[in-house]
Amino acid sequence: MTSLTRIGLRSLSRMAANPQLDKLHMRKPTEKVLYHGTKAGFKTVTAVNRVFKAVKNLGSPQRLPKSGGGGDLFDLTPSDDQAALQEAARTFAMEQLRPAASAADMAYAAPAELLAQCAEMGFTALGIPESLGGMGAERSAVTNALIAEAMAEGDMGLAFAALAPSAVSTALVLWGDADQQARYLPDFAGEKSPAAALAVQEPVALFDPFVLQTRATRSGGGIVLNGLKAMVPLAKSAELFIVAAHLEGAGPALFLVESSTKGLSIEEDRSMGLRAAGAARLRLESVSVPESSLLGKADAAVYNECIQLGRLAWCALGVGCAKGVLDYLIPYVNDRVAFGEPISHRQSVAFALSNIAIELGGMRLLTWRAASLIDADEGFDEAVALARRLCADKGMQIGSDGVQLLGGHGFVKEHPVERWYRDLRAVGVMEGGLLV
Repeated sequence: MTSLTRIGLRSLSRMAANPQLDKLHMRKPTEKVLYHGTKAGFKTVTAVNRVFKAVKNLGSPQRLPKSGGGGDLFDLTPSDDQAALQEAARTFAMEQLRPAASAADMAYAAPAELLAQCAEMGFTALGIPESLGGMGAERSAVTNALIAEAMAEGDMGLAFAALAPSAVSTALVLWGDADQQARYLPDFAGEKSPAAALAVQEPVALFDPFVLQTRATRSGGGIVLNGLKAMVPLAKSAELFIVAAHLEGAGPALFLVESSTKGLSIEEDRSMGLRAAGAARLRLESVSVPESSLLGKADAAVYNECIQLGRLAWCALGVGCAKGVLDYLIPYVNDRVAFGEPISHRQSVAFALSNIAIELGGMRLLTWRAASLIDADEGFDEAVALARRLCADKGMQIGSDGVQLLGGHGFVKEHPVERWYRDLRAVGVMEGGLLV
């Protein structure tokens, strides 16, 4: 049994006694793949209480092998393991994230107990090698995209918050050296994994992640960071950040910064969408970190890969949220009666729904294809660019059409479509925060 299955088992075991399984036709799949599952406890840990320290000397960094894919046969059908994982994530999203989404959006924060449940699902451990306490046997961008898509069906903002720590652990697995991995990854693989965030976005118009205002300068054997990052998920509770900054003489680079480091401060960052993620601004004022905090040796290829993996992650979220819009619209237009008949009988409404389904299929196809190229270790920059362009444009259009098709109901918070419209606009502008 693979490690991919094990992560599904942890989540499925939580739902084994849920009567909704029969309604959702999940009883037999659950019993079939259920492996083990003592429900792990969890506690809320404040950002300043954790002390990261290496548990052992690795000698060399631990990497996960690529899962493969691509080839002559163009087949993006998820494997049985991937399908089980996605279904587990979707069930959790619909039962836990969807009901909490409206309140979290109004509170500009995700409930702590819900984030703890998300951490308990173990999606972060999926991408961590078994040698470091995780459950990962292979590196699969397709699997990560499927999970992100399924979580966003429940709510895009809460999915952003729930998956933010896995961006940091994934970055450490992909680009961290042996010392960095030994210091941080065992905590992410444990039962009480830390809140963490990948901070790339900056509060400037037409932000370009390759032209960063945040600066890093070498001084006295260390590195000093100065700048302001925006839309950082879980900023107030995060215990570890990966910060993108322009390193003097090298270019854009990634730095590990613990929340207890002097010079860090959090500022409010109210936004149009993704409010449930608890995003805020991270200010760095003469933040001094050791040379060892540099991730990936300031390699330009590492930073470019980080940006591309982040953009594809936002495509996956956009696909999931757009699917939520479509699934909400279909019963609405069938039940909504005007002038003696359901509004779905009108050609304009039927054509609008058809267009949404067509565009959603295109968004999903390009996203999965780009992820499969990553797994096949082939060039994927162009594929990511195409996916992002389509998901950004059509995601916004689907959100707008959803509001239109609900008429006056599309404008009020009684229905979730106005929130999804606001969230979908983030696909084309957000950088970082997530990785596939």
